[in-house]
Amino acid sequence: MAAISPARKAAFQILMAVERGHSHSDDLLRGKAVNALTAADRNLATALVLGVLRWQIRLDHQLQALLKRPNAKLDAEIRIALRMGAFQILHMDRIPARAAIDESVELAKQAGHRFASGMVNAVLRKLGDTFFNFSEDSAAELAMAQGHPAWMVERWAGAFGMEAARAICRHGQSQPLLTGRLGAPAVETELIGDGVVLEAGELLTAARVVVSGDVMATAAFKEGRVRLQDEGSQLVAELASVVVGSGVKSILDACAAPGGKTMILAERNSEARIVACESSEPRWEQLRKRLAVHGDRIECRLGDASDLREVSAFDLVLADVPCSGTGTLGRNPEIRHRLRVEDFARQEERQRAILRAALRAVRPGGRVVYSTCSLEREENEDVVAAVLDETHDARLMPFEAGIAALRDKGMLMPAGAERLRGSLTPEGYLRLLPGVFQTDGFFVAMMERIG
Repeated sequence: MAAISPARKAAFQILMAVERGHSHSDDLLRGKAVNALTAADRNLATALVLGVLRWQIRLDHQLQALLKRPNAKLDAEIRIALRMGAFQILHMDRIPARAAIDESVELAKQAGHRFASGMVNAVLRKLGDTFFNFSEDSAAELAMAQGHPAWMVERWAGAFGMEAARAICRHGQSQPLLTGRLGAPAVETELIGDGVVLEAGELLTAARVVVSGDVMATAAFKEGRVRLQDEGSQLVAELASVVVGSGVKSILDACAAPGGKTMILAERNSEARIVACESSEPRWEQLRKRLAVHGDRIECRLGDASDLREVSAFDLVLADVPCSGTGTLGRNPEIRHRLRVEDFARQEERQRAILRAALRAVRPGGRVVYSTCSLEREENEDVVAAVLDETHDARLMPFEAGIAALRDKGMLMPAGAERLRGSLTPEGYLRLLPGVFQTDGFFVAMMERIG
């Protein structure tokens, strides 16, 4: 049998697992099989997996037009081999078309489809010579041009306008910035010495964007002196840390894994006792290990945040709830292929239950910060409005004071403060749209318990 490069073989296996719904691409790309590759092969495998998933809808449209029977149902292995070849031909200029075609043909053969390999060869050869014209004038056209489901883009265009929808889609097709948070200023000098090039973040003074270099190979990363975390995610925890004021003694992180926000809450509130709650046992185990450095004052609790028993026990509750993740499509591209409209209602019920429990758990005068990485109204405004309608001892609070406090404390860049004010909604929510900022999409609301 002809050889297939380790990178393409690994990418094919991961894409097959994702296609069958067995796992998430992010988990598989951090698995043992990929870690065993050379750095170059690891980078290629990652680019192939994420690129194919981002462009899958458009790739399938282009490939289907070149089939002798456009409505033919292809086996999963053939679909993946075709998509991988097409992505390399159309989106990876440095890879020769011959290599992309030959290895896609060989992938089909070694997957047990020798008779279909000739079709893979013929279709991919025609692809490079075929011109496809994509418009972005309507929501449906934009969706196809940018590889997103039409129903999803139509929702965004209706909610935010076509210009914002274009920015969201284009952001979803790009590799997210690799952003770190430094444990101390000296860590930056250490990373530079290890060949890692950094630049300032877009919003937060503590954030550093990795421009080049393998930060994950450094001692600083392995020993936890630098943590990789999206700047929008960091911002949620920073805002939560300043909205109550000084003297915070008790904090609940209601949905804590993987723990990045919990770490920021601990750093910014050095005297506070923190309960970090997580319902998934594997994620709780990972959380417990990660937060062991703060084990003297952080309790990692295995349990569902909607079943909290504490009443009026905390000064601050952060409820960064499980959600559809539509604000993270650049980082988690397969979400667009799995998500259905009816999923929002199922998420909404759990989100309401967690927010109700959070409001019970916070003391009078304390604050609850509710956040999602979703762009969808059902998981954001509708959840907050519904819970506040049925809760008579809580009220919505604006974020202007929190933004000003971050700026005055030197945690937020002055230009970032001005731009964030432009992302406040008339109701007082904070909405980070992908493309407006180079972050994942986030929705954040703040409530105060009264009475």
